Amino acid sequence: MRRSFFCIDSHTCGNPVRVVAGGGPLLPYLPIAERREIFVRDYDWIRKALMFEPRGHDVMSGAILYPAFREDCDFASLFIEVSGCLPMCGAGTIGLATVVIEEGLVTPKKPGTLSIETPAGRVDVAYEMEGDFVKSVRLFNVASYLHSADVEVDVPAVGRLVVDVAYGGNFYAVVEPQRNWSGLGGMTASEIVSLSQKLRTALADVCDPVHPEDERIGGVHHVIWCDRANSENADGRGAVFYGDKAIDRSPGGTGTSARMAQLHGKGRLKVGDVYRSESLIGTIFEGRIESGMRVGSHAGIMPSIGAWARITGHNTIFVDDRDPLAHGFQIS
Repeated sequence: MRRSFFCIDSHTCGNPVRVVAGGGPLLPYLPIAERREIFVRDYDWIRKALMFEPRGHDVMSGAILYPAFREDCDFASLFIEVSGCLPMCGAGTIGLATVVIEEGLVTPKKPGTLSIETPAGRVDVAYEMEGDFVKSVRLFNVASYLHSADVEVDVPAVGRLVVDVAYGGNFYAVVEPQRNWSGLGGMTASEIVSLSQKLRTALADVCDPVHPEDERIGGVHHVIWCDRANSENADGRGAVFYGDKAIDRSPGGTGTSARMAQLHGKGRLKVGDVYRSESLIGTIFEGRIESGMRVGSHAGIMPSIGAWARITGHNTIFVDDRDPLAHGFQIS
């Protein structure tokens, strides 16, 4: 049997976003968080086929469109990438919003805004048009917070690192320059990946966070390495690690949210402050702390992220059962 998926490929400030507009599996009409569980259980082969080689690559990410269950949302989305089916993806949402508006896939209830049902909760997007194209997008992300400060972890071949664990739609280990890590200067991508793998493995024995309002969201699967900015237009630079060996080409939407939550939790940013985060390739997300709020027993923030995305093409992908590599592969 050969299955086909109609995809619209794009990138958000350099990070790929493959939007599956046709061919996604039919799922029961349930909240998208519950549909995510069904997808992971029964259809994870679709994620692997579309994200892994030979149709994808180690940093591939994407989204699958669904009707919204919530009446206050325009549509729903599952976020897929090499690491799994995520609760939320900031760069993915910015690319997704650009695609659905420019391609006419969704008619928003209110022009200029979109409300999207994600497994992590409702997120709102404001977009600005320039003719027929989306010029820029501002994502109003889910509530973010500093979960644990100054967590000490012993990392093989590195020594002791002190990290903060913060949530911005996914849980992150947030690392700043310190005695055993001097910063991003001079580090190669492969070195960042290797160090991230070691840190994540070591941290799993020390800190295993669970979201206080949704026990289905837990574990530190992402790392953001923070340093001084190279650009005079940015406040800081970060390398976001996810999956087995992926580095976000953008500054990271949930990563920037987690970084702002960490800085706010440590008294270094306040409500209304802007934090411009620079990626390894020099693209910038403009983060802003919109308000403060509680997340369970934690003091948190409502962050927003301003950025842009561009469509790169239409892509009809075949997954043929006759192909021994039909469901994709990765090289470790």
